[in-house]
Amino acid sequence: MRSGRVIARNRRLLRARLLGSAVLGGVIGGVIGGEPAFAQTAPEPVSPSSHASAKHRPAAPRATPQGAAKTAGAPRAPVRRAGLTPTSDEAVNVVASHHVSHGGEVSVTRAMLESQVAGTNILKSVGQLPGVSFSSSDPLGLDTWGTSVYVRGFFQDSIGMTLDGIPLNDQTYSSVNGINVANAWISDDIQSVETSQGAGGVDLPGNSSLGGTMRFHTSDPKDKAGAKVSQVFASYGTMRTYVRADSGALNRTGTKFYAAYSRADERKYDAPTPGFMQSVNGKLVQPIGNDSRITSIFNWNDAEVWGYADKSLSILKNAGWRTESWAPNYLGAYNASEYAWVNDNGLAYTGPGSYDVGSGTPLVLPQGTSPTIPASWQNTNEGAGTAYYDAGQATQDYLGGINADLALTDRLRWNTVFYAAANDSHATYGDPWTQSIGTGAPLSEEVWQSSYQRFGFTSAFMWHIGRHNINVGGWYENNSQRADLFWYNEPIYGQGSPLKTVGPYTTYGPAFQQGYGFTWNTNAFQFHVMDTWRPVDSLAVTYGFRSMLQTSSGGAYYGNVDAGYGSDTGYGAVSGLPNGSMTSAAAFLPAVNLDWHFLRGHELYFDFAENMRPFMVAPSGGSVSPWAVSSQDAFRSLQHSLPNERDFSYVVGYRYTSRKLQASIDAYHSDVYNRLISASVGSLNNPLTSVVNSKHATMYGMDASLTLAPFNGLARGLAWTNSISYNHFTYADDVNICPLSGDCDIKGKKMLAYPQVMYKTSLSYEYKGASAHFDVNYYGKRYFSYMNDTSISPYWMANLGAKYRFGNLSVLKNVTASFEVYNLFNQKYVAMMGENGFPIGGQSGDGGDYQSLERGAVREFFGTISAEY
Repeated sequence: MRSGRVIARNRRLLRARLLGSAVLGGVIGGVIGGEPAFAQTAPEPVSPSSHASAKHRPAAPRATPQGAAKTAGAPRAPVRRAGLTPTSDEAVNVVASHHVSHGGEVSVTRAMLESQVAGTNILKSVGQLPGVSFSSSDPLGLDTWGTSVYVRGFFQDSIGMTLDGIPLNDQTYSSVNGINVANAWISDDIQSVETSQGAGGVDLPGNSSLGGTMRFHTSDPKDKAGAKVSQVFASYGTMRTYVRADSGALNRTGTKFYAAYSRADERKYDAPTPGFMQSVNGKLVQPIGNDSRITSIFNWNDAEVWGYADKSLSILKNAGWRTESWAPNYLGAYNASEYAWVNDNGLAYTGPGSYDVGSGTPLVLPQGTSPTIPASWQNTNEGAGTAYYDAGQATQDYLGGINADLALTDRLRWNTVFYAAANDSHATYGDPWTQSIGTGAPLSEEVWQSSYQRFGFTSAFMWHIGRHNINVGGWYENNSQRADLFWYNEPIYGQGSPLKTVGPYTTYGPAFQQGYGFTWNTNAFQFHVMDTWRPVDSLAVTYGFRSMLQTSSGGAYYGNVDAGYGSDTGYGAVSGLPNGSMTSAAAFLPAVNLDWHFLRGHELYFDFAENMRPFMVAPSGGSVSPWAVSSQDAFRSLQHSLPNERDFSYVVGYRYTSRKLQASIDAYHSDVYNRLISASVGSLNNPLTSVVNSKHATMYGMDASLTLAPFNGLARGLAWTNSISYNHFTYADDVNICPLSGDCDIKGKKMLAYPQVMYKTSLSYEYKGASAHFDVNYYGKRYFSYMNDTSISPYWMANLGAKYRFGNLSVLKNVTASFEVYNLFNQKYVAMMGENGFPIGGQSGDGGDYQSLERGAVREFFGTISAEY
C-alpha cells in the first residue's frame, strides 16, 4: 500500500511538471513576445544652442515623497466597514466575526472591496485601515501620477507588495523597478488583501519591503459556468464597464478558468481631457489530487491618462483651485509660451513675426497670437508655467505567472512561482520654454520614455513537524531597465494639430533633441528561513531571517549638456553622467513575532524586524537614486561612501474580539538609518542633483480602533467603527541640505506629506438585501517643506453610499444596484504631495513652495448596476 501511494504521488508530480512547463511557456511567451517600442529610442542627437532649452526644466516624472527636495525645475471612494474583526487564526477581516487575528496582520476581504465603487484603485480600500493614508487626484485613483499611499510613515516605494506571490515592488509613478497594483490586476477580481502594518514577513519576496507588507490574492474561477457584467455611471460623463466569463469545471480533474475585461472612461471635473484605462486578465486553475494545484495568471493593462495640472501654494492662492492645463486650447498655450520667451528668456518682442534666438531655426510667433497669460497667473511664482499645454501618460503593462502549490507529503509542501512582467511608459509635458527646432514653434513636447522587463521566480518548502512549521525558500529576479528623455516638435499655431499627451506616439515623428539616456540591469536574490513554533496552543512564536543581495549595473549612455544634463554632449563617458554598478547586501535581517491568545477573545502581540532597502535605479532629475546625481564624480563618491537604508521596527499591541465589540490598540517605533534625500544644488536654471544621506531618524506612533455592533433584532446590522492614529517622525542628526548657502539643518524636522493625526469613522447598517454607510475621515496637518515652514491644512472628507441586492431576477443572478457620493460636502483639499519633489524652505531661497501638489476631486456621484448569469 505504501509503495502504491508513492507511485500515485509520483504520477501526480509528473503531471504537475508537464502542465507547468506547458502553461509557463505560453504565459511568459505572451509577456516577452516583443520588447516595448519607443516612439524614438535612439535618435541622432540634435543639440540646439537655444539658451532656453535647459530653463525651467521639469524633474523626471517620478513621485518620490520623503526623498526629493527641489529648488529648480518645473513639473510636472466611499467605503462601508463593520470594523476590523477577525476571521481566522491568520488574519483579520473587515466584517463581523468571532475569530481571532494573527498579530498585526489585517485582511481586507472581498465584502469590503465590493463596498467601493467598482473599478476603484484597490489601495483605496486599504486606505481605510488605521495608520494608512491614501490619496488620489481622481475619485477612482486611476491616475498613478496623483496617487500615493503611506503605511505608518512608509511611502509606497518602501512597502512590500505581492500579487499571488509575484513581487510588485516599487509602486511609484513611472518606476522602472515595479508595477502599480492598479495596473497589475482588475480590482473586481481581487479576492482579498492581507496587510501587515508592522514588521511584515521575511518570506515576502521583493526589494521594497521596509515598513509593512500587502499581499494581494486574485479570485479563483468558479466551479459553475457563468458570466458577470457591471456598469458604472458617474458625474461628468464618467463610465466604467466590467465583464467576466467563467468556464466552470471543464472535466473530472476540475480544470477551470476565467477571463475578464474592464474599461474605464473617467472624465475630469475641470477640463474636457479624460482618463482612460482598459485591462484584460485571466486565471487558470488545475487541481492535482485533493491537496495540490497549479494556477496560471495573465494581465494586460493599457492606461491613457490626461493628468491634472500640478499646483503650488502660490498657484492655489493666486490662480485658484481649478487651474488646469490648456489642452485642447492650443492658442492659450501658444500665447503662454510666447509670454515665457518674452518675460523669462528675454526675447525683445515687437509683434508677430519670426525671431532669431540662436538655435538655427527662427522662432515663429504668427498672426493671431500674442505673449499673454491670465492675469491671475502673473501673481504666481510660476508665471507662464502655472499650467502647461498638456500633461499625462500612456502605459502598457504585462504580467504573467505560474504557481505550483504541491503537497509532497502530508507534512511537506512545495510552492514555486515563475513570473514575467514588462512595461512601456510615456509621460509627457507641453514645455513652454523649449523651441521646436523642426517647426519654429515656441513650445515643444517633452517626453520621458521608460521601460523594463522583469523575469523571476520564488520557491519555498513548508515543513510541519511537531509544533513547528518551518518555511525555507528564496527569490531571484532579473530586471532590464531603460529611461530616456526626448523633445518632439509641436506645430506652429494654425498649421497643424498639436501632439496629444497620450499618443499615439507613432505620429510624433523624430525627436529633435535628446536630454539623456540610461540603461541598467539589476539582479536581485533573497533567501529566508522562518519557523512558527507553538509551545502551547494559545501562543505562536514566529522567528526567522532573510538574506538579500542586489546588484545594479549600467547608467547613462547619453547626455546633452545643452538640455541641462551632464558636463558635455555625447555618448558614454563623454556626457559625464553617472554610469557604474552598486551592490546592496545584507546577510542577516531578523524578524520575530509573538502572538498570545491568553483569554477568549483577548490577544497580545509583538513584532520586531530589521529591513534593508537596496539601491534603486532612476535617471537624473530629482529621484532618490545614486544614478540621479548630476555627474560621474559624484556617483563614484557615492559608490564608496553611501550606505543602504536600514530600519529597525517594533510593534506591540492588544486586541479584543466579540460579536458586539471589537477593539484594538498598538504602539510602534522605528529607527530609520541612512534614508536618502534627493536635493538640488547649483543655480535655479541649471540645478545639480545630489543625493544626501539623512543619517538617522526616529518614528513612534499608535493606532487604536473600536467597532460597536451592540444590538439584536432589526438593529443587528448596525455597526459603528472608529479609529485614530498618531505618528511622530523626526530627523535625528544634523544634516544641512541647503543647495548653495545657508543653514538648512533637518535635525528635529518632521516627516513630509504624512499626517501626524488621522481619525476615521464609519456608521453602517445592513438589513436583508439593503445596506448603507456614512464615512468621515480626518487628515491632520501635513508638512510640505523640509524646514517645516510650509504645510497643508487639515481637512475632513465625507462619503455616503447605499446598496440593494435584488437577488435573482429571471435568468439573471445576484442583481445589485448601488449609489455612492464621493466628497459629500465638496471639501477643497490637497491629495497628492511631492509628485515632483519637495521644497527645502528656510534659508534655501525657494520660499518653501514648489509646483508639486495635486488637488483632490470635487463632489461626484456614482451609480452601479451589476448582474450575473
